[in-house]
Amino acid sequence: MRIAVPKEIKNHEYRVGLTPASVRELVNHGHEVWVQATAGTAIGLPDEKYVAAGARIAADAAEAFAKGEMIVKVKEPQPSEIAMLRKGQLLYTYLHLAPDPEQTAGLVKSGAVCVAYETVTGPGGGLPLLAPMSEVAGRMAIQAGAAHLEKSKGGLGMLLGGVPGVAPAHVTILGAGVVGTHAMQMAVGMGARVTVLDKNVDRLRHLDLIFGNRITTVFSTAYSVEEAVLDADVVIGGVLIPGAAAPKLVTRDMVSRMKKGAVVVDVAIDQGGCFETSHATTHAEPTYLVDGVVHYCVANMPGAVARTSTFALNNATIGHAVALADKGWQQALREDLHLRAGLNVAHGQVTCEPVAQQLNYAYVPAENLIA
Repeated sequence: MRIAVPKEIKNHEYRVGLTPASVRELVNHGHEVWVQATAGTAIGLPDEKYVAAGARIAADAAEAFAKGEMIVKVKEPQPSEIAMLRKGQLLYTYLHLAPDPEQTAGLVKSGAVCVAYETVTGPGGGLPLLAPMSEVAGRMAIQAGAAHLEKSKGGLGMLLGGVPGVAPAHVTILGAGVVGTHAMQMAVGMGARVTVLDKNVDRLRHLDLIFGNRITTVFSTAYSVEEAVLDADVVIGGVLIPGAAAPKLVTRDMVSRMKKGAVVVDVAIDQGGCFETSHATTHAEPTYLVDGVVHYCVANMPGAVARTSTFALNNATIGHAVALADKGWQQALREDLHLRAGLNVAHGQVTCEPVAQQLNYAYVPAENLIA
């Protein structure tokens, strides 16, 4: 199979779909890999490393999309990229379709076969292709929250961990999944007072065993969320429903009653965000104010640490990339129900039920297209 890796074009996005090591893996399996010129240069992966790994260099995105039977990316295709997709072409990347009707309509119209990293499941449960970026984003969320508590950035003017004789900041974390756990580790390590909320009591018990009295675990209800948010100096939104839009746990009214200069970091923004006041921002302009509350809602947070993120992502994605290339998408999906869960759009049909429900498309099970 011919596999192509275009250069990412989203604002301040420097990650790349394949590392030279991943290219070598695919080439060793007998596949032809094309990488757009300078796709990895910004993170210390020059074209020469790709050539040494067995790749060919495409002059521009148009050549990459034209060459590839399978396109491997990181972020969802932008409108100019969707326009280059063709019927039957395989796209393997993050999509986050539920809150993005325009992208969904474009992919449906293209006739391409679109496998989304974020809905591929794992044998032990969870979302193994989303997990590496959730780990990065959870850790970055605390860095962002701490930085934007500074007065010069619109915050309260607090040091997250305080100093002797001065209380630390209170960090409230909504969701005890991968994002929440990694945010918790960072916040505890920096000396903050941490409250974590989740509906899974077993998960809260597990975290309590690990962190003990360094954190407060609270069962999530509308009342407990409101209470914790209003007392917080930093709120991290890390709630996820696989494939679906994130639930709006924090209302506009609650934000209006938060401390002036408090910071919210909405890691769920790729799926629409879990604050009613959230809208996606960029690394160039990461924040805005609502009722005096700083909102950090960057939709590709891990892109800021693009080298770390690229290697972590490739560790998770290369196995399925090899399977798709070796077997073709239909055979690969027939043999692997977890990879099958990643199929979101194919031949003009929406094959992810939460996306179909959210955006009012007819749902067509993946099984119907691979029988």
